[in-house]
This record gives sequence, C-alpha cells and structure tokens, in this order.
Amino acid sequence: MKKTTLRIVAAVSVVGSTIVAAGMASGAATAAAPATVSLPPYYSELDVTGDEMVTAADLSVAAESLGLTASSPDWSRVAVLDTDADGELTILDLADLSQRIIYDDGPFELVEASVIDMQAAMNAGVATSQSITQEYLDRIAAYDRTVVPGGSRPLNSIITVNQKALADAAAADEIRASDGMTSMLLGVPIALKDNYDTVDMVTTGGCACWNENQTATDASMVSGLRSDGAVILAKASLDEFAYGFVSEFSSFQEPGATSLVASPYDTTRTAGGSSGGTGAAISANLAGIGFGTDTGGSIRVPSSYNQLVGVRPTVGLASRDGIIPLALSQDTGGPMARSVIDAAVALDAVVGVDDADPVTARQEGLVPESYTSFLDTDALQGARIGYVSSMVGTNAGTVRLFSEATAALTAQGATVVPITPPSGFSAVLNEGSGSTNEFLHDLDEYIATHLGPDVEARTLTDILATNSFVTSRRSIYVARNAVTEATYEGWAGETGTHTVQLAAGKTLVTQMMEDLDLDAIVYPSTNAYGTQGTNMRLSPNTGMPSVTVPMGQTIAGETLPGSGVNLEFLGRDFDEGTLLGLAYAFEQATDARTAPSLYGPLP
Repeated sequence: MKKTTLRIVAAVSVVGSTIVAAGMASGAATAAAPATVSLPPYYSELDVTGDEMVTAADLSVAAESLGLTASSPDWSRVAVLDTDADGELTILDLADLSQRIIYDDGPFELVEASVIDMQAAMNAGVATSQSITQEYLDRIAAYDRTVVPGGSRPLNSIITVNQKALADAAAADEIRASDGMTSMLLGVPIALKDNYDTVDMVTTGGCACWNENQTATDASMVSGLRSDGAVILAKASLDEFAYGFVSEFSSFQEPGATSLVASPYDTTRTAGGSSGGTGAAISANLAGIGFGTDTGGSIRVPSSYNQLVGVRPTVGLASRDGIIPLALSQDTGGPMARSVIDAAVALDAVVGVDDADPVTARQEGLVPESYTSFLDTDALQGARIGYVSSMVGTNAGTVRLFSEATAALTAQGATVVPITPPSGFSAVLNEGSGSTNEFLHDLDEYIATHLGPDVEARTLTDILATNSFVTSRRSIYVARNAVTEATYEGWAGETGTHTVQLAAGKTLVTQMMEDLDLDAIVYPSTNAYGTQGTNMRLSPNTGMPSVTVPMGQTIAGETLPGSGVNLEFLGRDFDEGTLLGLAYAFEQATDARTAPSLYGPLP
C-alpha cells in the first residue's frame, strides 16, 4: 500500500511552530475528520490527541516534544511517537508521523488509486469527488466498448452509467467542505453488479427481458454505501441472472444478441463470472471499488482472473434484500477491490441486521466496529494456517504459486499446517449449487416485492416468451421453470437435503479448524483462467467466509503465462476481520497484483 504523506516541508514548518492544517489547499476541507471515521492502524496508532487519527494537532505535540528522551518525565505521553525506537524524539520520528496523515498535495494518479489515495488527494484539494468521478466516466467512455490497441475485443464491463453520478459527487464535495472526511468512502465512485437494485438506474440482472426494471428502492447494501457518502457510478455486466462463469449478458440488445465480458489482461479470455463485469471494470480502473454477488464462486473467480481482492462474507453478514437472487441458501454480496484496505472499507459500509433478510439476525454482536482495525502487517505472526493438499491440484503454475505463497506465509511468522481431512469432507466439496432448485422460487419472491412496475415479463414463463435473454440457455430456464414447490422444499426447506448438508458442512469444517487450532484454511481460488477442482464450493457449501487475494502470475512454460492466480483464505463464521488481516499481511509482503497494461492512464 502506498503510504500517503504530508510533504516533508510541512513537517519542517511544524518544527518552526507553523502548524499546517490537513486541508490547507484552496477548496479543501478545513475541518478535522470526525472520530467516527474508522482508520487502519497505520493511520491511527500514533494518535496522541485522542481523536483516533493523526492530524496536524499530533504533529504539533510531536514538534513541541522534539528532544525528549526515554528518561524525560513526560516520555510516557509521547513514547508511541518514537517510531525508530531509539529512545529519543527526533525529526525522523516527526517525518514518520507526517506520513500517517491522510493528506497528499502531490500529483494524483487515478490508475490503481486506493481509497486512501483518493481521500488524501481530496482532503488536500488536489482532487475532488467530481474530478475523480469524471475521470472514471472518461475511462469508461474511452475503454469499455472499444477495442484498445493490443486488444482483440471490448471489455463490455459496464451496462449502465449513472446520470446522477456527478451530482452525487458534488454533494460529497460539499459535505467534505463543511464537515471534513466523514467516511472513508465519502466521494468514492462505486460500480455495482447489475443485480443490485438502485433507485437511479435500472436493474436488468443481465437480461434484456428486464431492461425496464426501475425499482422504487435501493438494495439494502446500496443504502449502506450511499449512507457513507459513496458515489454510485455505474452498473456492471454479469452473467445473465448470475448463472455462470463466462459473464454473457443480453441487456439492451436485440432479441437473441448477447455480449461477453473480456479480461483486461488478455481480451481473448473471459473475465470470469458471474461478477465478471465488476472484475474487469475494477481491474481496468473504471471505478474505485466494485460489488459482486457469490453463490458458487461468482466473486472469487473473477477476482482471481482479474488479480483483485474479493470478499465472500458469511451468509448473514450483509443483507441480500434488493438483490436479484440465484439461490438464497448460498447467495451473498461482497466487495471486489484492488487492495485489501479498499475491500475492508467497503465491507464496513454494507454489514448490518436487516429485517427484510432474516438470516442477518445471526450477526448480532459478532461484527466489529471496523474491519480496518485488523489490517496489520504483523497479522501473520503466530497464525496457524491449514491446507488440504488435494485442493492444490496438479497445474504446474498453480502448484508453484501456492508453494511460494505458503513460503511467504511462513516467512511472515505463520505456521502452515497440512490437513488430513476427515470423512465427509469430500461431500462438502461435492454438494451442488442451489441455482436449479431454488431459482424459480427465489426469483418469484423478488418479483413480488421488488420488480419495477414497467416490466412486462413478470414470470419465468413470460421471460421465455420474450426471446430477450441468452437464448442458448433456453433449456436451462425451461428446466428451472419446471421445478415444483415440493422439489424446492425437499431441497431447500427446513429439513431439505441441501439445507441439511450445508449445516453439516459448516459443522465439519469448523470442527476441523478447531481440532488443529487453525486461524484459516488456504487454497488456490482458481488456475489460470480455469477452475481448480471444487475449491469454489468450500465457502458456499459451509456458509463460512472467504477472502481471495492475488498470489502471483504464471510464467513461461506454465499454462497461459502472465495470468493471475489468487490465494483464498477461509475462516469461521463472522471472522472476516481475521481473514482480512491475514490477507492484508500477505498482500503487503508479496505485492502480487499487477495492473493490466492495456488500460493505463488516458492520454
């Protein structure tokens, strides 16, 4: 992670007792960020003024304390500022402290910018939410539906751009000007998979049959993002109704016509799915942070193909209300981002109990104030991390990358433990998805409660009659339409076979972790542009959370050289904080993500 810095000249001016406020640039906020903003430890651990962040006031205290030593009477009050641990407060400590302020008045580069980079530039007045939003809009216009030099087909990652995005960005800028940085998402542009309801854009689910689906409300998770001041920039492409891994959609196309989302690293390849549009858009820097949904791998597959951090939360951490369902026994929404810090900040905004999604009642008392508090570079120290050798597979590139990843975990202080899985583990991995037996039942529920009034196709039978869908899947939709209520209940009812197996899977894997005192289980999320066994099934078939993070790229002599492959961390229910901490420490140690060269800064 880039360490945002207050320029050293500011630190020097503090020494001369001229305190430069974080927000000194013309047009920037002059108010200090309120203590309600949750920051990662790096940006809060050196606070000595009690507001849980480093500001000019902390620099003032440090400047006044220069020269104090460990033998000085007031040392205990400022000892935390002695970052080089030499027993004396010096200009070097002051310079280090200045790096902890979220403020940067240097040039701002949008490509690969994190939320910290954006907030620092906006706090300094170098950028505004409006300018950042406009730059993302320009990138979408320039890159998304064109074949770029060196490419072979368009990304096709965006279905709809929000016509209100710039107005919302202006509102965020006004909040910053009057109240300071009220949230780490204030003014940050977000792309949502086009199965999240939004009051200002239609929600097609990737299907032309629902081009007119303008809902009256936002999805619950979208409401959380807006409450934190995020700018909803666009709706991202997806595999129609979130069904598969190739991200083929029919929205706003003639009957029978479809488009595919391309990987920004190799446009001859798929971006994965079903959240492939989100994956391609965030990796190509067409938005700040993205959100996808995951039933059987739909966040984690495109995250792996596109070298992103993806979070599949515990089922029950974030409400699914207002999201077009695939199979509610396993559906969950989560962030897709270029860094762990971005994913953690985004996750903070969308968690919470929601009466409209009763499963969220499970989280009561189990959610931390902020997931950013777990983001410590030393998080792997003393951790115990297990792996099942059969989940590594035999692909040469994946085997090498996994070996290097476990070596990196060990080098950072973790103990990597081989697991001999108990009887029943294969049944966990081999349990099927609910996308066939649950789709009709769950879709009908969404239609009854959320579907916009202008949509004519209000049943799956109606959709089949339109011919406005991915017609190669007609037989799949016909089969789903034939599922009876009795079949649904026998599968997903209270005592249904699928319900029973998911509960058994959670119990078995949790006990497996308890027996070995594990903090997480790791495995490759995918191979290069291909799945790895049934690895994607472990999280959805237990309901337990997982975080996937880049671990490197394949090389010459391996499958598809230059392709990204991710490492996935799986943990206990509602232990996303631990997983994000482990993933953060791994990310900081390896720096494995690469940006797609075809989609660099605009000329």
